[in-house]
Amino acid sequence: MTDKTSTAGLPNTVGEALQYCAERLQASDAFFGHGTDNPWDEAVALVLSIADLPLDADDGVLPHKFSSEDAVRMHSLLSRRIDDHVPLPYLLGRAWFAGLEFVSDRRAIIPRSPLAELILHEFKPWYQGPEPRRVLDLCCGGGCIGLAVAYYYPAVTVDLTDLDKDALDLAAENVALLQLSGRASVLYSDLFSSLPSQKYDIILSNPPYVNREDLSSMPAEFHHEPPLALGSGPDGLALTRKILQQGAQYLTEQGLLIVEVGNSWPQLEALYPDVAFTWLEFEHGGQGVFAITAKELQQYSASFT
Repeated sequence: MTDKTSTAGLPNTVGEALQYCAERLQASDAFFGHGTDNPWDEAVALVLSIADLPLDADDGVLPHKFSSEDAVRMHSLLSRRIDDHVPLPYLLGRAWFAGLEFVSDRRAIIPRSPLAELILHEFKPWYQGPEPRRVLDLCCGGGCIGLAVAYYYPAVTVDLTDLDKDALDLAAENVALLQLSGRASVLYSDLFSSLPSQKYDIILSNPPYVNREDLSSMPAEFHHEPPLALGSGPDGLALTRKILQQGAQYLTEQGLLIVEVGNSWPQLEALYPDVAFTWLEFEHGGQGVFAITAKELQQYSASFT
């Protein structure tokens, strides 16, 4: 669908802008899955960001003036969102995860993992060890998961690792944005291969997990994200297999590995039928996240070879 709307007659208030954007998005074939899941929430994120208003603003902002400059920018971004299917966080240059703002661009996938809920709930009841001191964000992308841990747990030191140097550059920018350089380190590593000899209390990973068939049929919005961060072989589990094979040696005795595999979870269970994965449930939605302890990784080590 080509957007031929002129800037004439565009809204003059925040309320009018919200209604305008929501109606345009509702009538489009845009896919919502990169921070929002419906046209209204996407309109709120777009309009309030342009108006430089907090995203949790109440109805009191509805009469707020929406300048002609704001309207022109809104029109431009909305056209790219609808016509080109560019995800909104890439258009705005920022995304939100676990209540925190991050720099977001095409160097890494847009943060949207249900692991945010786990972080905000102190990993309970899954982590049974002593208060965590070291955490690894494996396949960190832009760093949102590990940096959320570092932000909310002042006693924790976090390593952020990835093999995509562009993604690591973005992660480093987010380290600086959140002022966490004293406790968050950005490391180049293909999974565990280049890590120093170190054991972690918790390893968190949102690795690429989309299988080949699903990758080819995903909505257009996903094709703006780096393919390296999405696909993981024919069954989506190429990296997850390696994480399970190697993870135990990088965990403390009471350590915990938490991995997101999304829609590939049935394939994982079929691949390892003898392994009792613990599948996490989330209050705010999300599936395909498992937890497995260091002891369980050792117990099932023969299954992972």
